[in-house]
Amino acid sequence: MGTKRIGRPTDAPKSTLTHFRMSDEDLKKLEFCAEQTGLSKSEIVRKGIDKVYQELKK
Repeated sequence: MGTKRIGRPTDAPKSTLTHFRMSDEDLKKLEFCAEQTGLSKSEIVRKGIDKVYQELKK
């Protein structure tokens, strides 16, 4: 039998899983940002990475 696909199809699959440590204060900031924007914590982190990346490319 074939492999079942779960979830919506995407052009940018997120198949890599990474773990990192953060302080309680950093976690509170991340949770606050997620609550205020309605975005997931992962999306907040991705946006932060993109923002720093764009600043460095200037």
